[in-house]
Amino acid sequence: MTAEQFIASKAVLAVKELYGADMQASDLQVQVTRKEFEGDYTLVVFPLLKISRTSPENTGNAIGAYLLENVPEISSYNCVKGFLNLCLSNLYWNESLAGIASDADFGSLQPTGRTVMVEFSSPNTNKPLHLGHVRNNLLGASVSDILKAAGNKVIKTTLVNDRGVHICKSMYAWQKRFNGATPESTGKKGDHLVGDCYVEYARMEKENPAVLEDVHKMLVDWEAGDPEVRALWSMMNSWVFEGFDQTYRALGISFDKVYYEHDTYLLGKELVQKGLEMGVFVKDPDGSVWCDLTGDGLDRKIVQRSDGTSVYITQDLGTAERRFAENHLDSHVYVVGNEQDYHFQVLKLILAKLGFDWASRIYHLSYGMVELPEGKMKSREGTVVDADDLIREMYLQAKATSEASGKLADLSEEEKDKLYHVIGLGALKYFILKVDPKKTMLFDPKESIDFNGNTGPFIQYTHARICSILRKAGEQGFAPALDPLVQLSPKEIRLVKLLSAYPARLQEAADSFSPAVLANYSYELAKEFNQYYHDVSILREPDSRLLSMRLELISLVAKLLSKAMGLLGIELPERM
Repeated sequence: MTAEQFIASKAVLAVKELYGADMQASDLQVQVTRKEFEGDYTLVVFPLLKISRTSPENTGNAIGAYLLENVPEISSYNCVKGFLNLCLSNLYWNESLAGIASDADFGSLQPTGRTVMVEFSSPNTNKPLHLGHVRNNLLGASVSDILKAAGNKVIKTTLVNDRGVHICKSMYAWQKRFNGATPESTGKKGDHLVGDCYVEYARMEKENPAVLEDVHKMLVDWEAGDPEVRALWSMMNSWVFEGFDQTYRALGISFDKVYYEHDTYLLGKELVQKGLEMGVFVKDPDGSVWCDLTGDGLDRKIVQRSDGTSVYITQDLGTAERRFAENHLDSHVYVVGNEQDYHFQVLKLILAKLGFDWASRIYHLSYGMVELPEGKMKSREGTVVDADDLIREMYLQAKATSEASGKLADLSEEEKDKLYHVIGLGALKYFILKVDPKKTMLFDPKESIDFNGNTGPFIQYTHARICSILRKAGEQGFAPALDPLVQLSPKEIRLVKLLSAYPARLQEAADSFSPAVLANYSYELAKEFNQYYHDVSILREPDSRLLSMRLELISLVAKLLSKAMGLLGIELPERM
C-alpha cells in the first residue's frame, strides 16, 4: 500500500465517523504536498464539502484532528483552504521501510492476465545495424521487460525485412562488383559486407540509372522462385543473420518469435479479397486495389498493385490478423520511428474498417530519430554510425575513463575487460533510454560515459559505492537490521519515500511505454543516496542500532537501483 492509499483509507474512516457517509478510498484525491507547504501528503478536501456541508477549512481541520487523534502514523497536520497537509510519523516510515525489506518481490506488480506482443528491431537485410537501430532495440527490449514487470505476459518479436527491391540492390552489386567476396575471404562480418554492397549499388545507380531495371527483374525472378536468384539471396541473408546475431548478443537483445517478410508478405492477400467483398476496398480499372480514406481526413491507400503483388501495408494487415489470432493478444506494440506515424494511422483505420475490434488495441510506440553533432545519418551514403563500431567505442571510452580513475589496480585483466564492457554498454543504454522516446535526441558518446551527472556510469558507480560500504561493514562485523524504535532523519525519510515510490514509477513507465521514467527515477534515487552519503556517517556511527538501520536502508537502495536499471538492460557492477 502506498502512502497515498494509506492516507485515503484512513480518511475514509474519518468521513464515516464524522459525517456518517460511506465512500471508497479511490474516491479521494491524495497527492504529494507542494514544497512551499509543510507536510508529506495532501488530501484534497473540496470533493467532501457536499458531505460535510461546511467550509473547506472546517472540513479539513475536522478530518485532520480525527486522524491525529486516531492514527498514530500521522504526526501533525495543517489546512490551507481546501487542502489538508499531513505529516507522517516516524512509526509510518519505519513500517514502510520494514515492509520494503521483507518483500522479496517489492516493485513487481500484480499479474494483469493480459498478453502483449512487442515488435521491435525489424531490420532490413541489406545493411548492418546502426545507431538508429540501437535506439529501437533498446526501447523495444526495455519496454518489453517493463511491461512484464508490470504483470503482463509479453511476447518479444521482430519482423525481418529480408525481401524486396532494396535487398536485390545489394545482391546485384555483389554480383557485379565484389568478385565472389565472402565474410571469410574479406575478414568482415557478413552484415558489414552486404552493407558495403548496398553502398556500392548507390554508386552504380548514380553512374547508370538503367541498372534499376536489372534490379527490378531480379525481384521478379525472386518472386517467381528462380533457383539461382534464390540461392544468392539465401547465401547473403545467412551472412547478415549471423552478423545481426553477434550484435544482438553484444547488446543483450533476444526475441521470443522471429517473423520473416518472405513468409509474411502474402498474408494480407486474403484480406484484400475480404475487403473487396465488404466494400471497404475498391478495384480501379487497371486492376489495382485501394482503400479510400478521404472521408477520414486521409488519402487513398493502395493495398494491392495492378499486377496482383502485395505492398507493405498488405503484409502488415495480414501479419496483425495472424498474430492476434494465434497468440490471443490483448494488445500489440510496434516500436517504429516517427517517420512511420502515417503508416500506422492507416493500418489501424483499415483494420477497424475490416471489422477487427482489436484494431484499437494496436499501439505505435513512435520514437524520435537519433542524430549526431554532424547531423542525420544516411545508409546509402555509408555515413551511418555502425552499431558494432559504437559498442567498441563505448568499451574504449569506458576503459580510458576507468584507467584514469586508478581504482582498478587490484582487478585481473579479465575482470577489468568485463567491467569495461558493462560500463560502456551501461553508458550507451542509459544515455539513449533516459530520453523520452517521442523526442529526437543527440547522441554524444563522450558525454554518456561521464561518471558524474545524469549518466549510466554515475548510477553504476553509486551502486558499487554502496556495495563497498556493505563489504566493509561485514568485515567489521556489522550487519543490516531494522529497529522500529530508531528515529529516522529527514534525509533517511526522503530515501524511504523514493523507495516507496518505485511501484508507482514502474506502473507509470508501463502505462506510458517510457523507459525514461525508470531511468530518471534511478538517477533521482542515486543522487539522493550520494547526498545522504555525503551528509551522514554510516560506518562511523557509534549507535549500533542506527548503524544497522542505515546499512539496511542503503542495501535496499542498491537492490532497487539494480532492479530498475535491470529493466533498462543495464548491469550494475559491485566494484568500479
